[in-house]
Amino acid sequence: MTTDAPRFLNLPDNKRIAYHKSEGAGPGILFFGGFHSDMTGTKAVALEQWCQAHQRAFIRFDYSGHGQSSGLFESGTIGEWLDDALAVLDQLTEGPQIIVGSSMGGWLSLLASVARPERLHALVTLACATDFTRRLLRPLFNDTQKQQLAREGRVLLPCDYDDQQPYPITRQLLEEGDRHCLLDRPIPIHCPVRMFHGLQDRDVPWDFSRRTCEQLESRDVTLTLIKQGDHRLSEPADLQLIMHCLEQL
Repeated sequence: MTTDAPRFLNLPDNKRIAYHKSEGAGPGILFFGGFHSDMTGTKAVALEQWCQAHQRAFIRFDYSGHGQSSGLFESGTIGEWLDDALAVLDQLTEGPQIIVGSSMGGWLSLLASVARPERLHALVTLACATDFTRRLLRPLFNDTQKQQLAREGRVLLPCDYDDQQPYPITRQLLEEGDRHCLLDRPIPIHCPVRMFHGLQDRDVPWDFSRRTCEQLESRDVTLTLIKQGDHRLSEPADLQLIMHCLEQL
């Protein structure tokens, strides 16, 4: 955790994106967090500390409705969070970047790479949740929840984190997410890609990363499966793997 006050990127419609930025050499490293997560997590802070120790430029930030950014989580969509990420990439970074995307951030990092190929030096995904609104969330709903979603536009799903507090899933999130799905066609990314996934991941099956790996057009892609790794990949051994990967890139 970190207690430093964030800075804010002001965007149209009074949107404010909270972020932390460390100056340093390029290629810079940009961290995309997960669904219902924020930039104070173990991985984000550990990456920041590693970058500072190696004089490497680094940014971590909160999507709209997450952490210290403005907005409501319930009103967010994949497209909006992608726009947030692209705004950070466009306005707060210079030169080629290594994007490190965790869970939903992995999906968003793929989308950002497609949108801004000239800005990518490399891509690192952790428990990549490509197309999770379609392939992971929709199959979770029972008949009662499907009816509630159709009737009310939202359902509450239990969460293994955040002290077991349920969080809302909206029809808007699911329907808008369909516009950004990638796995039904080749993914036009050609930079180096390094993927990590834990075999003990109970939230996003490791097969999500395998299928993503197969669809990537880049010829420089590796997928590392971590036998004891869970969804967070925040244990010291996991972090060491990630930092070693960044050193190689």
